[in-house]
Amino acid sequence: MKSILMVCLGNICRSPLAEGILKDKCKQHGISVKVDSAGTSNFHVGEMPDKRSMENALMHNIDISALRGRQFKVKDFDVFDMIYVMDESNYQNVIALARNQNDIDKVDYILNQIQPNINASVPDPYYGGEHGFENVFQLLNKSCNAIVEKLLSNTNQQ
Repeated sequence: MKSILMVCLGNICRSPLAEGILKDKCKQHGISVKVDSAGTSNFHVGEMPDKRSMENALMHNIDISALRGRQFKVKDFDVFDMIYVMDESNYQNVIALARNQNDIDKVDYILNQIQPNINASVPDPYYGGEHGFENVFQLLNKSCNAIVEKLLSNTNQQ
């Protein structure tokens, strides 16, 4: 089974939203995949996602209220096939823990799924007001659609 990890700074806004979106899409398409999320910091370990992220997800019929923040660990390189980060800072923090090129090769910017090799950042909506969360949802939704297409195409090739 494939496994995918979504990573942002605190694991309360962007990465739990990405986790929820991808889990929902995989369920809809009958794709068996492990999806999780983590933060590069330990600021919110054990906490629920930001209230605004949960509300935004619910507006799209996705419930992320059961998710809890956790910090990215070196062992995640062993557990996950792909690690999608939200921005440059997340990327640098994750690859700083990489033990080898194989670990580094698992890490990519999530928006590269819709804008290859641009390394664009998903904006942090924490201070961006209510519209910031919907903007982030739409970016992550498009990226997760692309991830699902890849998963489906890999399934069909096997």
